[in-house]
Amino acid sequence: MNTLVRWDPFRTQWNPSKDRDELESRLATMLAARATTGDGRKEAMTVAEWSPLVDIMEDEKQFLIRAELPDMKKEQVKLTVENDVLTISGERKYEKETTGHKHHRIERAYGSFMRSFSLPENTDGSKVSADYKDGLLQVHLPKSVRSKPKAIEIKVG
Repeated sequence: MNTLVRWDPFRTQWNPSKDRDELESRLATMLAARATTGDGRKEAMTVAEWSPLVDIMEDEKQFLIRAELPDMKKEQVKLTVENDVLTISGERKYEKETTGHKHHRIERAYGSFMRSFSLPENTDGSKVSADYKDGLLQVHLPKSVRSKPKAIEIKVG
């Protein structure tokens, strides 16, 4: 693979370390990860927006959404169904430094979040149920009766 490098006639010497630091800083900004200070060497402590990770599964009876909500209580999580859209929202609050402790790095994200999912046509939003245990939210979306396949016998006459 060929690499295209912008030519700078005033640059006296190529510095791969500086170029790498600049690239890391740009990627971090794009991906809302860690940011770097002006010199590109030291990490700045930032608190990023976050969105819980989810898995969505299906079997013959239901759809199941599993959302990771670590370090949250069920009272901090809200589920709503409106216009065939399921919304999971909540807020993980940042704990301020306690006396005698100094934070050196904060990588976990805090703040409000909201995830919305369109309900499949073969589900009934009024029958959604959920349970929460050990930081894992499980939302059950039962399939409606009409969506289950039905075998029809064909008689040859």
